[in-house]
Amino acid sequence: MKRSTRYMVMLSKTDEGYAVWCPGLPGCWSQGATEEEALENIRDAIQQYLEVASRLHREGDEAREVEVSIEYA
Repeated sequence: MKRSTRYMVMLSKTDEGYAVWCPGLPGCWSQGATEEEALENIRDAIQQYLEVASRLHREGDEAREVEVSIEYA
């Protein structure tokens, strides 16, 4: 089954280009020489992160979705 989900990412300018990470997925970081490259790289990193996570689930584990509303200042 294929499904699209949006993830918030944080982008930071560095001396070498851009660093980007996904706060909702601990340890999911990437980088790129340009903003566009960094964003494409984090898309790949998120996909790989989720593929590994799906293989690590244990028999009998059940997936659930929750909706959370966040008010930004």
